[in-house]
Amino acid sequence: MSDTKPPKRKANSIDVAILAGVSRSAVSRTFTDGASVSEETRNKVMRAAEQLGYRVNALARSLHKRSELVGLVTADMHNPFRAEQIDWLSKLLGELGFKPILLRGERQTDVSDMIGSLLEYRVAGVIITSDTPPQEICEECQRYGVPLVTINKQDTGAPLDRVICDFEAGGRIAFEHLHAVGCRKMGLVLPEQPSYTIAGRADAFRRLCEKEGLELTEVRHGGQDYTSGLGAADLVGAQKHRIEGLFCVADYFALGILDGLRRKHGVLFPQDMRLIGFDDIPEAGWDGYAMTTIRQSRETLARLAIDLLCRRIDSPELDHQELICPLELVVRET
Repeated sequence: MSDTKPPKRKANSIDVAILAGVSRSAVSRTFTDGASVSEETRNKVMRAAEQLGYRVNALARSLHKRSELVGLVTADMHNPFRAEQIDWLSKLLGELGFKPILLRGERQTDVSDMIGSLLEYRVAGVIITSDTPPQEICEECQRYGVPLVTINKQDTGAPLDRVICDFEAGGRIAFEHLHAVGCRKMGLVLPEQPSYTIAGRADAFRRLCEKEGLELTEVRHGGQDYTSGLGAADLVGAQKHRIEGLFCVADYFALGILDGLRRKHGVLFPQDMRLIGFDDIPEAGWDGYAMTTIRQSRETLARLAIDLLCRRIDSPELDHQELICPLELVVRET
């Protein structure tokens, strides 16, 4: 074996080859499952690799074959619902031997860069959770035969697998709960630009109010976040005499509304007003909120999406599927 001293920089396969006195291709074969390499050469390479602290670059190897990498396209990671959803996807993918790569899919995302990353890594599949996934990503994944699953995204007619919560049931559950506890003057609060699923559950709630002939006060403000909820609370507070039961279409938004109405407008829950949220993020169950809400299980969404992805990877020719995630009413103190 050569007496060459290990370099101080991070070692690469060429360094290993020089130290072991073998070719670079021999190093590559040593670290490739099923490749042909003699026991003597393998031992030389492994000793040199250990001496240099060399580790195989999994990303680099993935460029040469369809890998175990799965792209997760998401947005709004500050939202507790989204963060927990990604956590479940990562955990369950890891249990199956996949390695997730997280890509941000915000409205201003450079789509060409994102597509380039997905194709460069030759991912085994892609799961899209962002509210506004660029359509080009879906089109390019289909073009290159990359299995694709979307979570809670609008049906565009494209042939792809999708998981979605039953937003019609979401609006109905919210209405029926408020109606059952005696509310007849309803309120609905949603962001100025609601996502597909938020708009769906709001529409269902609105239709039921109209069907029952009940008064509905609707407020739109900001985005789907806590700060926007605080702003929306001022608009609701100015009309609080017109509202007995309030449906806040997302928990993260609803937390701000609760705090704003309590602190600035003196509203007591449930004495002065009833409130129901949607998602059942962990914060909704905190003692300071104890918010009644509708549970949309992040674990169930993740399991269904990964089941569809694995099915598509194993059998690309099968018909595309849409799976519905069930919802559950969680009654607390608001």
